[in-house]
Amino acid sequence: MTTLDQFNFSGKRALVRVDFNVPLHKTTFEVTDDIRIRSAVATIKKILTDGGSVILMSHLGRPKDGPEDKYSLRHIVSTVEKNLGTTIQFADDCIGAEAVEKAAALQPGEVLLLENLRFYKEEEKGDEGFAKKLAALGNVYVNDAFGTAHRAHASTAVMAQYFTDRVCGYLMQAELDNAKKVLDEVQKPYTAIMGGAKISDKILIIERLLDKVDNLIIGGGMAYTFFKAMGGEIGKSLVENDRLELAKELVEKAKAKGVNLLLPSDSKVADTFSNEANTAIESNDNINPDYMGLDIGPDAIAAFTAAIANSKTILWNGPMGVFEMSNFAAGTEAIAIAVVKATEENGAFSLIGGGDSAAAISQMGMADRVSYVSTGGGALLEYMEGKELPGVVALQ
Repeated sequence: MTTLDQFNFSGKRALVRVDFNVPLHKTTFEVTDDIRIRSAVATIKKILTDGGSVILMSHLGRPKDGPEDKYSLRHIVSTVEKNLGTTIQFADDCIGAEAVEKAAALQPGEVLLLENLRFYKEEEKGDEGFAKKLAALGNVYVNDAFGTAHRAHASTAVMAQYFTDRVCGYLMQAELDNAKKVLDEVQKPYTAIMGGAKISDKILIIERLLDKVDNLIIGGGMAYTFFKAMGGEIGKSLVENDRLELAKELVEKAKAKGVNLLLPSDSKVADTFSNEANTAIESNDNINPDYMGLDIGPDAIAAFTAAIANSKTILWNGPMGVFEMSNFAAGTEAIAIAVVKATEENGAFSLIGGGDSAAAISQMGMADRVSYVSTGGGALLEYMEGKELPGVVALQ
């Protein structure tokens, strides 16, 4: 795979697939979190510094039938300009006459942003004709969109075949390098923290991690499926009844492999799914029939924190509770603090695995105090499950 530093972009028109799928304010359409834009700046600046020009391609949201103003990338132009420190041009379409003209007229040091790729159904279908039209706009292909690398879309995988020069961007490279540190270059003790709602979303990665980790911490909604599988009373807590046998099997597998499987012994429970609900702390094998677990409890926090404190490698994917509600954020915050402490005081390598965990640690202002925060939730999970990512394979 050709890396960015191995390539000179002088006089080249680089088509750069970025992941600018950023959250926008519902009424003003202003960017509310620009982490994905900031993450691409180094790649764009390297190309411009070399004396190349840049054509940026991205998707935004999930438009249903063609163009929708709320998903237009013109809303992000000023944020991209602010982060790059330069003016950028915008094309009202990603293919067609205007895109062709503006791309052809680009001078070294200039940047063009194309309209949302997903305004065309052909993008997600991986249509070769559409990919060819995009490819015609530039003469070197750069993929820096790790967050979409697990999709075989026209811009993320298919169009690479039309280029002799295919280059891996800095963000893509950093994501792969950091994922390797929790897969192949592990320092022991290794602790994986898995949260979120469902075991079914994490089953493949949990099974793969059982061969690598010393401690596996389970939190979030998926923990209640384990407790029900072991005969516990979990009240109205979230449960996957079709995964009870699987939960039992995972407990047995962990035991057989000598992995310390930590389930939360207690929960902060509530009588309704609301921040204003009546709450209590209860043991997870005996929750009041009218209550549901919405966060891990103090005993679980203490046990999880102790395991994290001694770790040299930490992977965290998924929150410990409904952290979006302030009354059920304590567990997720405690884990974030423990991971930061292990990183800063114990020299641990800590990888936050995208999605809700990345949102949580950013929200708490601790993103720069861990080793690496992944921008690609789904892509990282699939990579860690051992699947080939089309966007990565296309660069090889």
